[in-house]
Amino acid sequence: MLEELVVKNRSYRTFDPTRPITEKDMRALVDLARRTASAVNRQPLRYRIVSKPAECAMMLANTRYAGALSIKLPPEGHEPTGYIVMFYDKEGNGNERRANQDLGIAAQTILLGATEKGFGGCMVGSFNAERVNADLVIPDRYAPLLVIALGTPAEEVRLVEAEDAEHLTYYRDENNVHFVPKLKLEDVLL
Repeated sequence: MLEELVVKNRSYRTFDPTRPITEKDMRALVDLARRTASAVNRQPLRYRIVSKPAECAMMLANTRYAGALSIKLPPEGHEPTGYIVMFYDKEGNGNERRANQDLGIAAQTILLGATEKGFGGCMVGSFNAERVNADLVIPDRYAPLLVIALGTPAEEVRLVEAEDAEHLTYYRDENNVHFVPKLKLEDVLL
């Protein structure tokens, strides 16, 4: 069951606008993430749910997707229908290095939870942090670390075996199927 979720949980960048993720769904995902492990249990992460169309449009303008491809993603009319922005509380009782450890745990938990509910998403690290804080009216004490774009996937993503560590760039074929090369188990074990 977990293996199926992990394999199905891909970075989706094209979404079905007729089946949006709701604020209630995203609150449940944040609730799941807040209960995950935290380094020294400092719990330095904070979350902002973005579900209103105007805010989603601002988030889209502040994010960049699939830098390795020469096409515009998401395609017009297939944008994410929600976002969860993850922040580090700079005035809290944790440190940024530990917050980044927590970030990975919480972000993966959110995406696995979304996959289980029939949604999908993409961890977006390429975003304008200053604009995100300004557009969402977030105080400076909170540093945005990651944006998770969410919705119902409207594209096919396939894992393929990588030839070697030099050929790991994802690509799309003429049918717009997204391929993600993965190293073999033997290649990652030391």
